[in-house]
Amino acid sequence: MKKTEAEEDDELRPEYDFSQLKRGVRGKYAERYREGTNLVLLEPDVAACFPDAKSVNDALRQVLQDKGRRQAS
Repeated sequence: MKKTEAEEDDELRPEYDFSQLKRGVRGKYAERYREGTNLVLLEPDVAACFPDAKSVNDALRQVLQDKGRRQAS
């Protein structure tokens, strides 16, 4: 008996039982994600100067301090 194309592409194991899964909620954590995320994309030449996020934050805090602004703790 020849396998159909759908059977050949199916890589899931037979022991997975999707009937027991509950329905997910789309965007359940979207608002929480937006509130806690502040991403800034650095240009590649600037990013190459900083090994990690801490060093970027330290450098920016120093710039703010040098300009006389108060840091938000």
